[in-house]
Amino acid sequence: MAEKIPQNMRLGQVARTLNVGTQTIVDHLIKNGFIIDHKVNTKITAQQYHCLTKAFAKSIQEKKQAANITIEKESNSPKTKAPETSQKPIINNNKIQLMPQFQALKCLGKIDIDNIHKKPPVVDKNKIDLQSQVPTTGLKIVGKMEIPAKKSIQKFKQVTASDVVNKKAKYPTEKRIKSKNRNTAPKVSKKKPAIEISQKEIQAKIKNTLQQIAKDKQVEKNVVKYRKEKREIFAQNRKEAQIKAAEEKKILKITTSVSVNDLAILMEIPVNQLLTACLSLGVITSINQRLDQETIGILAEEFGYTIQFTTLEEQIEDPSTISEEEEALYEERAPIVTIMGHVDHGKTSLLDYIRHTQVTKQEAGSITQHIGAYDVQTKDNKKIVFLDTPGHEAFTAMRARGAKITDIVVILVAADDNVMPQTKEAISHAKAAGVPIIIAINKIDKPQANVDKIKEALSKVDVLVESWGGKIQSQDISAKTGAGVDELLEKILLEAELLSLKANPYTKAQGTVLEASLDKGRGYIATIINQKGTLQIGDVILTGMKYGKIKAMFNHQGQKLKSLPPSTPAQILGLNGAPQAGDTFLIMKSEKEAREIALNREKVHREQNIQTKKNITLNEISQKLANDHSQELNILIKGDVDGSIQALADALYKLSTDELKIHIIHQGIGQISESDVLLATSSNAIIIGFQVRPTPQARKVAAKEGIEINLYNIIYEAIEAIEKALKGRMVPKEEEKITGYALVKALFKIKKVGMIAGAMMNEGVLHKQNPVRLIRDGAVIYTGTIHQLKHFQEEIKTIKKGQECGISIKNFNDIKIGDQIEGFEKITIAP
Repeated sequence: MAEKIPQNMRLGQVARTLNVGTQTIVDHLIKNGFIIDHKVNTKITAQQYHCLTKAFAKSIQEKKQAANITIEKESNSPKTKAPETSQKPIINNNKIQLMPQFQALKCLGKIDIDNIHKKPPVVDKNKIDLQSQVPTTGLKIVGKMEIPAKKSIQKFKQVTASDVVNKKAKYPTEKRIKSKNRNTAPKVSKKKPAIEISQKEIQAKIKNTLQQIAKDKQVEKNVVKYRKEKREIFAQNRKEAQIKAAEEKKILKITTSVSVNDLAILMEIPVNQLLTACLSLGVITSINQRLDQETIGILAEEFGYTIQFTTLEEQIEDPSTISEEEEALYEERAPIVTIMGHVDHGKTSLLDYIRHTQVTKQEAGSITQHIGAYDVQTKDNKKIVFLDTPGHEAFTAMRARGAKITDIVVILVAADDNVMPQTKEAISHAKAAGVPIIIAINKIDKPQANVDKIKEALSKVDVLVESWGGKIQSQDISAKTGAGVDELLEKILLEAELLSLKANPYTKAQGTVLEASLDKGRGYIATIINQKGTLQIGDVILTGMKYGKIKAMFNHQGQKLKSLPPSTPAQILGLNGAPQAGDTFLIMKSEKEAREIALNREKVHREQNIQTKKNITLNEISQKLANDHSQELNILIKGDVDGSIQALADALYKLSTDELKIHIIHQGIGQISESDVLLATSSNAIIIGFQVRPTPQARKVAAKEGIEINLYNIIYEAIEAIEKALKGRMVPKEEEKITGYALVKALFKIKKVGMIAGAMMNEGVLHKQNPVRLIRDGAVIYTGTIHQLKHFQEEIKTIKKGQECGISIKNFNDIKIGDQIEGFEKITIAP
């Protein structure tokens, strides 16, 4: 009959039943595919118990045998009892008998306990009988020792006066002295012979002494006079310092505006007294309300103070000051060269030839949209840093920044064109900055090139090249073939040698921010150029209203840098925001100091924006209702980099007229978000996106609220569209309609085909014949057409929402997981 398996046993019970440990049971069950917790109260199923009994059957049998064993002990006499630890077990017929290992103890003698506590007999102090002191037998008497009696201690005798007299009488003084000097010979006195001094010598000595006394008196008189004069000068200086300190105390240095309470603290007067003065001026305010500059000046003058409005930069120690010790550390640095000129005259193509890269193919419309900073090595291993600025007139501010931080300006003019307005503007910026100019006449390889015509046009704007009797160097080049490029580089190095460009690489770094952008994976990225000192990873940097600790640095090729010497551009990570292009960066002592200055700058900037914000009054509203032609256009701008946003904003501000004012309510970096649409809704504004796209949620909110989102990739197209809208010369407009977008989930690389994106259609549809955009982190990476569109193995023309597909983009393989492929079509809308 099969053994009955117990039900609902616990792990501890099973361990005692099987005579094994709980850990052994758990390990065995897991090994056999059971899932079990190592707890004593864990329930064991019948199947698990059956598995355990099969595995530990031997242990169960041993436990049963041990349970049948009994223990018996042999009887011992009550007087002698052997210890249990000294017995060996003997097993017979499942019975254990304990046998004694040692024999019984034998009595060797007795000790009289009663005599132990008795007092010992009295012993003579002079004689010690060793035999009598020994309580037991067995010791042998060798001899006796006598202890001598104690000697009496002799006390000091008191000395009396008679004892002293007797002692002196016994030992006379002369006798003691003679005995002391008995071995020394008597001294013989040697007297010097007298020297006779004449009367003349005495008179001379007296005369010299009198002269010395007079001289000492004159010196003492001069010393007293000098000390008096010194005290007077010191008192005068102290008085002047006190007057100057009192005057400086009356000069208050503040930035922009302060609150009533802060102004009262600075002037050391009660705040109520200042509020009373405000009321007398007709200004009703509170202690925490900030005052404008005009009111601050009037109040300060009333209380005898002078106000000096300073910038935060003036309150920081100027790092550009050079000491004599620092000047000795200066070393030669590479020249910073800015290439400037009109759009499409070949600036970036020239840099492409020098660096053997193709930058313009990555820019929208083959036009440089951002400032590019590159450092290159010439054939002579000389380093030159190039700044490539955009050529369109909208980028005036960016070209001005390029001229500000540069050492040499290269003005590029196309030989088949003319000196255009942007070229003249670039020349003006270079002259205003006071930097040397080199003229590069490009496209000489074209048949219609006319170099003399360009030189003649340059002479009309006061630019005379050396071949025309001027002092400005010029070089005929071809960025396409490379003709004359090496000669141009030699002239740049020659100009740099004449300038004797030097920088101290052993001081704190200082430079300028060229560009700033937001990367979803890496955070805020700032393109900088270091002009002084050496920038290290871990330095605390302050630029404008932003600060941070530098986490990483990269050159224009994406290689990591550990340090950045002078005249070197780089991209840095670690800032807490995107700084303004053109801001100067400084290295601070601590992050706390940088944070305080940045927050103070941000506070001042915010207050300035509040003060300059125009709040419409009831009269203005009635005037607006009476004159429909007087209106205001609110615009919200979002772009990929700060420089482009600023340039676009400056260009749009110039389009304002008396009839219609343009007001930019917000400008920022990154994709157009839902909050941007809500801000435009509350402000009745239009949204302009430059090289960025709205999020799907932002599109839905914009469609719901009726907010217009205008997207552009080329800046002058945005300016022209706004200009035509303002002037009422609207032509039929070509508008983009988004058909849908797919999210890239996987990538497959196939030979002779390229990169295939495995994508999921999240919204709308994609048509093979329509153009597409590749969007990464809200920014447009590439615009092109679909090369192949497949659903499984089938070639299709349209893919709908919820379907998976494989997409390859024509002539583009830089696709990454997480990218969005956006399909769109262009439609014409009547004005």
